[in-house]
Amino acid sequence: MNLLIKNGRLIDPSQEIDDTLDVLVENGLVKEIGKGLAAPDGVETIDATGMFVVPGLIDMHVHLRDPGQEYKEDIVSGTKAAVMGGFTSVCCMPNTKPVIDNKTVASYIINKSKAEGFCNVFPIGSITYALSGDRMSEMGELKESGCVAVSDDGKPVHNSELMMRALQYAAGIGIMVISHAEELELVGEGVMNEGFTSTELGLKGIPRVAEDIATVRETLLAEYTGTPIHIAHVSTKGSVRIIREAKARGVKVTCETAPHYFTLTDDAVRGYNTNAKMNPPLREAEDVAAIKEGLRDGTIDAIATDHAPHHQDEKDVEFNVAMNGIVGLETSLPLSLRLVDEGVLTLSQLIAKMSCNPSEILSLNRATLKTGSVADITLIDPEIEWVLEADKLASKSINSPWLGKKFKGGAAATVVGGKLVYKR
Repeated sequence: MNLLIKNGRLIDPSQEIDDTLDVLVENGLVKEIGKGLAAPDGVETIDATGMFVVPGLIDMHVHLRDPGQEYKEDIVSGTKAAVMGGFTSVCCMPNTKPVIDNKTVASYIINKSKAEGFCNVFPIGSITYALSGDRMSEMGELKESGCVAVSDDGKPVHNSELMMRALQYAAGIGIMVISHAEELELVGEGVMNEGFTSTELGLKGIPRVAEDIATVRETLLAEYTGTPIHIAHVSTKGSVRIIREAKARGVKVTCETAPHYFTLTDDAVRGYNTNAKMNPPLREAEDVAAIKEGLRDGTIDAIATDHAPHHQDEKDVEFNVAMNGIVGLETSLPLSLRLVDEGVLTLSQLIAKMSCNPSEILSLNRATLKTGSVADITLIDPEIEWVLEADKLASKSINSPWLGKKFKGGAAATVVGGKLVYKR
């Protein structure tokens, strides 16, 4: 498919472009950008007047549940949800069944996504075999098979020596280590943020320091080894401060947060709403403010969804036993656009955190509209208003705290490798 995208506001942080320009796509690549481009014969034209035309959005933290838990999500439904949310690439976490700790599972995901998926899928392998935390996986094999990073996400690597060796080994083969920063002894049987709301609801709390202590360890190990590390789903004011200070010392640390950590507080749990139960848990207003400031000053490099689908039967239970996590692929963009409306980020800065920075952190070689680059493109309609309805979600799961809520802004069209895979 060849395309000409006309009259859109093209925002490409990789080229420091913010202008009304046309984009010509031929044979899956960006052929030309410029003003007043004419459509060659046989080229489909998309009028992007009033829209933002940006490098394809990249979600560097997604749980596709495939293989092993396809009743929650699979590669087809997950990637369909991704393109409806404006994402042209997703990176899937290794806590599948079986775990992505070997070439066979990684190859299965890559091959299935190419055959049946709607967008690019980049697997993330595990740091340890079966996420056991006691024996390092064959990282070299995982990288050769197409994994773009390693992580035991869902579980912290508790053994500090093993984590240090993993960083050292990863540095030797050039693969990023992503940390789930959590001190389990402090988490205990906690099910939500420790604070006034948990006390009022009679639920056991998880103190902020459970994340903060683990974040300190990871930054110190990265500093000691001289190896890059990425901290997943930052949720506390303490973690933001720790990472900011580490960056100021020259530590090679990057991090991400998720939209729910800058839009919701633990008040969302009231009524024992299991769709507001996640790990790390929703925090308090001061943490939300710190997350926004971290995004503003560059401490937080990326916005990722931590898309975590669960079957309704796993959420319609007592709060203490409900599974952690929410779906986020279809709501991330409008929630993140609020940061622009609030003056936290410029539009260019937002696109960098949702596209360019994830690509750079994981060396994906995407997130640009330079001539000759792969034509992964997202068209954003900033004015469209819509309501999140369970029966219209592409995901197999509906575990979202925003069901029935009204949104402004969203993906108008998604182009992956030059192919128009979604149009609102």
